Amino acid sequence: MAATTHTVTNQVPPLVGHDVFAADRVLSEAVERHIEPGVLPVALVELGELGRAAGSAQAQEWGAQANAHPPVLRTHDRYGHRVDEVEFHPSWHRLLGHAVSAGLTDAWGRPAGHVRRAAGFLVWSQAEAGHGCPLSMTHAAVPALRTDPALAAVWEPLLTSHTYVEGLRNPREKAGVLFGMGMTEKQGGTDVRSNTTRAEPLAGEGEYLLTGHKWFCSAPMSDGFLVLAQAPGGLSCFLVPRVLPDGARNVFAIQRLKDKLGNRSNASAEVEFDGTWARRVGEEGRGVRTIIEMVAATRLDCVVGSAALMRQAVAQAVHHSAYRSAFGGPLIDKPLMRNVLADLALESEAATVLAMRLAAAYDADTEEERAFLRLALPAAKFWVTKRCTAVVGEALECLGGNGYVEESGMPRLLREAPLNSIWEGSGNVQALDMLRALQREPGALDAFLREVGQARGADHRLDAAIKGLLTELADLDGVEARARRLVERFALVLQGALLVRWAPPEVADGFCASRLGGDGGAVFGTLPHSLDLASVVARARPVAP
Repeated sequence: MAATTHTVTNQVPPLVGHDVFAADRVLSEAVERHIEPGVLPVALVELGELGRAAGSAQAQEWGAQANAHPPVLRTHDRYGHRVDEVEFHPSWHRLLGHAVSAGLTDAWGRPAGHVRRAAGFLVWSQAEAGHGCPLSMTHAAVPALRTDPALAAVWEPLLTSHTYVEGLRNPREKAGVLFGMGMTEKQGGTDVRSNTTRAEPLAGEGEYLLTGHKWFCSAPMSDGFLVLAQAPGGLSCFLVPRVLPDGARNVFAIQRLKDKLGNRSNASAEVEFDGTWARRVGEEGRGVRTIIEMVAATRLDCVVGSAALMRQAVAQAVHHSAYRSAFGGPLIDKPLMRNVLADLALESEAATVLAMRLAAAYDADTEEERAFLRLALPAAKFWVTKRCTAVVGEALECLGGNGYVEESGMPRLLREAPLNSIWEGSGNVQALDMLRALQREPGALDAFLREVGQARGADHRLDAAIKGLLTELADLDGVEARARRLVERFALVLQGALLVRWAPPEVADGFCASRLGGDGGAVFGTLPHSLDLASVVARARPVAP
């Protein structure tokens, strides 16, 4: 019997069937700013194709299905043999395959490769963030492997391949592979120098057998892993393949998959090594030094991934408010809702602009840019990833009760939001890393100040914030206890400087007033009412120009 009690009205159409890249003016402008003219046309075509795919109903359905059907661990076959395989829903493989074919593991050898990849990662992660882990690890393994030219010659072409090959088999038989990472252990966590996994040398050059465990092993279905273990010469980095050169399975006992808050479509595992064959990467005793470039690259992906979550959350909030009416008109026209949306849009734009600036620094690969990254990367990782949860939570509230319902997609974004702040070093690790750089690498501070100095004189609030930062640095008494305060200031000054240089005046004005000038509250929606908030919101609306 059909219900006739009411007619459904005032409901918002789904945000689907649009170009995620073209509709993001901030990201599009960043790509045009950071990619040289000779490469830009090709990059725009690539990103346009990816943006349309990310905004399609099909990609959205893939994301929903991959989260509704999380990975399953299969430790043994029917006969009792250990297989240690992780099974994923077909939609997860489709998402990952599309990402690999779009070049999201290929940055190190292409012109403007890091900006192109970061933009693509930001776009495609909005369809579903869970499959980003193997993409990030595979991409980030390249600089670590390059410390051993022989290993890089074998593995780098497979890591950067645009072909996704599902399943475990001899890498020589595959057109592309994925990599994961294993660093942390039960007793140490982030304190990797307390690792107890042992590496016993074999007769072959650089060959070892590992015995021990990893408490968090990322992307356990991958073809290979970079792990840390204690060799006779100290903590060292090793490559652990899942399948050995003769085709036999390596010892890689997956004990269980983590039952995580979010990131449900991705597998994170506990693994045991018991006579596991490994090949050393880099010198004995220099494991952290060898793997640190991989960690740095994944930290950048944490920034980009958080910017993606912010962008998707803000896009949904603005889209909803443009179509939903209340109290006599569209929500987007109500002064208080407009203030909330504009405040969220400022945070999202600042995150995107900063993420793309860091990617451009990787592409430049000069001594100056490497010094700049030494402070800018941990500051961005600390700040952007922490702001993500607040942004997504407020954006969810813009949808009201509808946003709290799974069908809206907002709860999945909210569960995902805290992840990037934890992965690859939590907030305290980033703050302490930045302190070490300040103390040991004076050139890093010089490079940072030259970067923000390019915006000096354009906004008095930014100038005052830079002066305040220098005052903070002049007094290092009790610096560790106030390291979070310091790294926050670094991040805000850098974001303000970038927006003053590149964003429209209304965006830069709003950011500097609220984030640097003190004219804003502790929650979103407390911007000065005199700002051009309507223009800020219109810029964030997911409508292609």
